[in-house]
Amino acid sequence: MRAPTAASVEKPTEGIATIGHFIGGREVYDPSGGFGDVWNPALGVRSGRVSFAKQPDVDAAVAAAKDAFPAWSETPPARRATILFAFREALCARTEHLAALITAEHGKTLEDAKGEVVRGIEVVEFACAIPQLLKGEYTENIGRNIDGFTVRHPLGVCAGITPFNFPAMVPMWMFPIAIACGNTFVLKPSEKDPSLSLELARMLVRCGAPAGVLNVINGSKEAVSALLDHPDIKAVSFVGSTPVAQFVYTRGTAAGKRVQALGGAKNHLVVMPDADLDQATDAIVGAAYGSAGERCMAISVVVTVGDEVADRLIPRLKGKLSALRVGDPTQAGTEMGPLVTGDHRERVRSYIDVGEREGATVVIDGRRHPSNAAPGFFLGPTLLDRVQPEMRVYREEIFGPVLSIVRAKTPQEALTFVNDHEFGNGVAIFTRDGDAARWFNHHVQAGMVGINVPIPVPMAFHSFGGWKRSLFGDHHIHGPEGVRFYTRLKSTTVTWPSSIRTGSSFTMPTM
Repeated sequence: MRAPTAASVEKPTEGIATIGHFIGGREVYDPSGGFGDVWNPALGVRSGRVSFAKQPDVDAAVAAAKDAFPAWSETPPARRATILFAFREALCARTEHLAALITAEHGKTLEDAKGEVVRGIEVVEFACAIPQLLKGEYTENIGRNIDGFTVRHPLGVCAGITPFNFPAMVPMWMFPIAIACGNTFVLKPSEKDPSLSLELARMLVRCGAPAGVLNVINGSKEAVSALLDHPDIKAVSFVGSTPVAQFVYTRGTAAGKRVQALGGAKNHLVVMPDADLDQATDAIVGAAYGSAGERCMAISVVVTVGDEVADRLIPRLKGKLSALRVGDPTQAGTEMGPLVTGDHRERVRSYIDVGEREGATVVIDGRRHPSNAAPGFFLGPTLLDRVQPEMRVYREEIFGPVLSIVRAKTPQEALTFVNDHEFGNGVAIFTRDGDAARWFNHHVQAGMVGINVPIPVPMAFHSFGGWKRSLFGDHHIHGPEGVRFYTRLKSTTVTWPSSIRTGSSFTMPTM
């Protein structure tokens, strides 16, 4: 491992918080790569600065992980699970603290942040079962007096590159399973809300993980490229936008790495004529505007089957949205907080401008919401009607509190809208007709489907992932797919000397 210089491990003594890296079991601060701003979105003020890793920092993190790999991979799976059990208990005990860290840098409500931590804990719980999950198979007499068995081996040093919208859950989709399988890990979280990942690394070490098993580096594209090119990294997991996912997949696989890269989404919710519209309205509002729409599984398009459904649904949505409590995410009762940065708010606002110019009907205009006068990065909920598939607001991922209504004439046309879109992350249908739901589920081209469930995120013991340009790679993330991604199969055929068998064989063995 590259030994950090004395200057690089000495935390700056300025008034504003400085966030560094976590390499080889200790925090490292390297000013040579420059810094990025970290904001409190609810107040609109800088809350800290994050150190950006350069190539030597990435090399040091990978070296620390590589040094830790031999001993960690030889650690019995039951012992690795014991450390993860302790980690799980620590996460449960500190859920409130972790949620506060998320809210302070991301802006989602405290209750939503707590829910995110719980979903991450569920993956840790899954990883605690690793002795069971790593069991191989054994078959006697695959040939006469010959046995065969398979085992799964860890890959080595793995890396994760994660987005701002789930600073706890998405990293915990990755590193608990990777390290449970015997790998070591380098995590590159979003530079927008980096503090949570460092806290997770500190907690894991306190729970008994050896130094170097989990390392955290912060930075931007330079750090990402350094990870993708590093010869000692064997696998890369990524969650983010589709253009970056494609870049990560292309560059990582070109360097000979195993890559799973989850990209963007445009999640549709189809409302059938027989749906319970009150139930559907409640589901839509929570799924579209929760976390200010900054979820990869947020509903961003509602497809109504028939104009009558849209005409009955929209007044219900208007009533709910007019009462939506937007404000300080730390206050009880707040339902939607700010967006993560001022730049991102302006990007989302620009999509409302585009939709209006392209002919969509602005039913509710978030640009004029009272919360916009607050000092933070607030933007009110927006509802657009009569959106057409050729419009940018339909085609592109907005990642904010903007919901589009698309009117389909028939169920088949609604299905076509979903299947013709370039993204295929998640989709939902609201109906009371079991036959219609089965037909839709069978024919829809998306990785995750909800039937009267607006955000169909699988539990940790299943796996998360989309289709089409929402996923680059062969494996979904966490769950059984995660175990397969972070291990490779070894098949062994064995026989032993016997006085019964003599002489050489020159033919292909058969039964």
